Amino acid sequence: MRYTGPKNRIARREGIDLGLKTPGSKSHARLLKKLNVLPGQHGTRGRRKVSERGIQLREKQKLRFMFGLTEKQLKNYFGKAREKKGNTALHLSQYLEKRLDNVVFRLGLAPTRAASRQLINHGHVSVNDKKVRVASYQLRVGDKVTFIKDKSAKIPYIKAALENKDLMIPSWVEKKAIVGRLAAEPTLDEIAKQINLRLIIEYYSR
Repeated sequence: MRYTGPKNRIARREGIDLGLKTPGSKSHARLLKKLNVLPGQHGTRGRRKVSERGIQLREKQKLRFMFGLTEKQLKNYFGKAREKKGNTALHLSQYLEKRLDNVVFRLGLAPTRAASRQLINHGHVSVNDKKVRVASYQLRVGDKVTFIKDKSAKIPYIKAALENKDLMIPSWVEKKAIVGRLAAEPTLDEIAKQINLRLIIEYYSR
């Protein structure tokens, strides 16, 4: 089941900004102030020593919460990645990065992946000029992503996301105005900045 509880609590539990809150919002600012403090009344006491298995679990949970996945979904992606020849971590990251909700987020068409999923579920997004309502839809290189109607870009939180000049767009996507395209196969770079995929592979390989 996908987590729907307090988002700042989860980010503080994992000790990193998981991109669950809109950058620049008051809630995001509060998170950044308390990011190194565990949630709950005993949060200021610091973190207990964690076992090797526990460290692997925490990395897995970070990845799951970051992409808004259920445990079953992440496990299925790992299974598919393991069946392919080559680097399992790379294949896993590509399955996650090529999800439609993630690409909409990476392109800056939505401030968070949760907002991206909402847009897709409500029928605002098209792939190659066809409406797609499935957030987990796997894009292919060359696929075009945009809004069904231009007025979607005028939704306040979407307009703010589009005006974000600090957004760093990955090299494997291209964007012109409100039209984006998956230009190449995703790399490990973006996920590897926050998540140790090797530990997740070890967790599921036991």
